[in-house]
Amino acid sequence: MRASLLCLMLGAVVGLAGCSHYRLGTAGTPRFSTLHVAVVKSEIVLPQTQAVTTTELREAFIKDGRVRLVDSADEADATLTVSLDDYGRGVAVVRPDDTGLARRFEITLTARATLTDNRAHTDLFAGRLLTVKRGVFTDSGQQQSEYQTMPLLAQQLAEQAVKATLETW
Repeated sequence: MRASLLCLMLGAVVGLAGCSHYRLGTAGTPRFSTLHVAVVKSEIVLPQTQAVTTTELREAFIKDGRVRLVDSADEADATLTVSLDDYGRGVAVVRPDDTGLARRFEITLTARATLTDNRAHTDLFAGRLLTVKRGVFTDSGQQQSEYQTMPLLAQQLAEQAVKATLETW
């Protein structure tokens, strides 16, 4: 009885010792402490896309808190440049009353990101592909639905950009 109790306690101590160094969140620390997020460039024709995406990118880095954002590349240890390359839609669900009309589209936004170390004047990564998708129902009109979805796509893209920039590559 004592031997089994002792084994059980020893097993618990060994098991908990393995978890003693566990930390919540990401373990990687970035190579830089200040970051400049350049205004997003856009190769797609969608109104307000640049402003919305730039705002979401900056807010995502502020929310993460691992680096401090600065206003210019001259002040920053690194600069993130994002270019929106493609915007597309594909039919995901057709209407039950008319199979020639779509009820739901799958919207895809594709961007390329480049992170430059301003101190060494080298790219930490260049042209990294970021792709996000979101479903859009056309019940209230396709144009209105897509317009309302753009901030959500920008938010998803910003989350991917934060991971690509601050996580260990």
